Amino acid sequence: LEKKYDKACEFCKKHKTRIHYVIYGILITAYFAVVIAACSLNFQRALPLFIVTVLAIFFICWDFLIAKYEDRIAAFFSPGERYLEKQCLWLKWVLCAAFIIAIICWLVFDTAKQGSRQLISFGGLVLYVLLMFIFSKYPSRVAWRPVFSGIGMQFILGLLILRTKVGFAVFNWLGIQIQTFLEYSDTGAKFVFGEKYMNHFFAFKVLPIVVFFSTVMSMLYHIGFMQWLIGKVGWIMQIFMGTTPVESLVAAGNIFVGQTESPLLVRPYLPYITRSELHAVMTAGFSTIAGSVLGAYISFGVSASHLLTASVMSAPASLATSKLFWPETEKPTVTLRGGLQMAKGESKNLLEAASQGASTSILLVANIVVNLISFLALLAFLDSALSWVGNLFDYPQLNFENICAYAFMPFSFMMGVDWEDSFIVGGLLGYKTFFNEFVAYERLSKLIHNRKKGGSMYIDGVKQYMTVRSEVIATYGLCGFANFGSLGLVIGGLTSIAPSKKKEIAGGAFRAMIAGTVACFMTACVAGMLTVPGLEIPCHILLGNTFNSTDFPANGTEVVECCQQLFTSVNHSQEIFPGGNYSLSSWKGCCQILHQPAFHCT
Repeated sequence: LEKKYDKACEFCKKHKTRIHYVIYGILITAYFAVVIAACSLNFQRALPLFIVTVLAIFFICWDFLIAKYEDRIAAFFSPGERYLEKQCLWLKWVLCAAFIIAIICWLVFDTAKQGSRQLISFGGLVLYVLLMFIFSKYPSRVAWRPVFSGIGMQFILGLLILRTKVGFAVFNWLGIQIQTFLEYSDTGAKFVFGEKYMNHFFAFKVLPIVVFFSTVMSMLYHIGFMQWLIGKVGWIMQIFMGTTPVESLVAAGNIFVGQTESPLLVRPYLPYITRSELHAVMTAGFSTIAGSVLGAYISFGVSASHLLTASVMSAPASLATSKLFWPETEKPTVTLRGGLQMAKGESKNLLEAASQGASTSILLVANIVVNLISFLALLAFLDSALSWVGNLFDYPQLNFENICAYAFMPFSFMMGVDWEDSFIVGGLLGYKTFFNEFVAYERLSKLIHNRKKGGSMYIDGVKQYMTVRSEVIATYGLCGFANFGSLGLVIGGLTSIAPSKKKEIAGGAFRAMIAGTVACFMTACVAGMLTVPGLEIPCHILLGNTFNSTDFPANGTEVVECCQQLFTSVNHSQEIFPGGNYSLSSWKGCCQILHQPAFHCT
């Protein structure tokens, strides 16, 4: 038996490659058989599986061709590249002119169709670019290609996701799948904390999501999927924006991982990067959020599709603002044409990767908990102290939120937030900047829940919820780690990775935080230009609020639409006065606005 076992082992070693091919062939054949069978039974139900399969085949073939025939492909396209280099000057101006004309035409037609609110967001975007240019480290050395191409990528991504049915449906579907996926963390939470775990929503519902997501990300990192995905996104940004490999990869990495984890992807190269590249690395961390906390914000009730869109759109925005605020003045030394070698996970197998991911999340969860406890306690003390000071001057309403609201109100209005909501959004931006985005999103979730419940929009002169448009813009504007707490985290984290850059890191971190904040504001401006929400609140609530309160305009567009829907439903109904949610005051108000005949209004 031992001799036969040795012979079998020798045979396996000798034909190891062929055996692997045979096993892979059997598994791939079985997978295709499953896909074909699923598509045959119900193609609509199997459509996501079919799309994932097609994309996987495309990228596998792409990687194979690039790895084997990269030199031949480069040689094939080199004549075209040389021609473009010769015609670069006039071609650049033609493309810029075409882009500007296209934007102007789009704004004219879109304003005629959707109204003038989008123009405010566009003006805000221009204003933020001008401010960054005025306060740039080296205004005369700004390279405009990364700036305009970054904003262009933002706009194209936003247009595809927010304005096309396919793009919106894809990201909406992704958001639903992520929400469904994150709900599996409830099983572990229920087992550990008991059936009534939802009674302590944040501690036993939100924080387990962070643990679960961290575990999954660690597993994806171990199998190499995250490195592959980050590499592809980074390559796209490098090609379109002309940024260096290091800053492109880190910006791409920040879409999925945190601001201290993404620089680890390019750890060997950090001691050799320029000051501008270092600034870009830090800005990318400040302008995005980590995937691990994304799930927590979704569990608050914030739109999953908008959070995903904001994470993707902020990556090119971070490079655009960084290259505008701190232009490149040195010659980059890390310019590997074949791509960077990204760091790999230290775990030996998938189970160890899962365990390490869960263990790593302990520090993150503890950090979230202690920060929230301390920040909320500090906020309560500040509000109490400010109220006492305000009471001395007969203004007891003075609090931290009001101060922040007045300070950030112009910025929120320039993003395209409705004027009556800009005070609230300004307060949220203040919470995010001086405390953290967790506190801000928690406050935003309360406003979202208030809107969904309906009821009076104003109580004692205080607005209880915002319009959907304002909520969407606020979601984009808050989606980043740019706050004073993260400032110390970035300085400490990057200094431990690249000690030789300690002085440059400390000197550029504050500017990077400002650039990251502006990147989030620019993403919110693009979202404000492109967002066309449906009806803000249900018609019966809107009409009830309109005709029972003096705070509502009596002939707003939404009110007229709701009244038209109300009378349309009468025309298709046998009842002259159908019951339901509509009150008598709603009917009377609609009769006065639309001047309907006596058949409906007597």
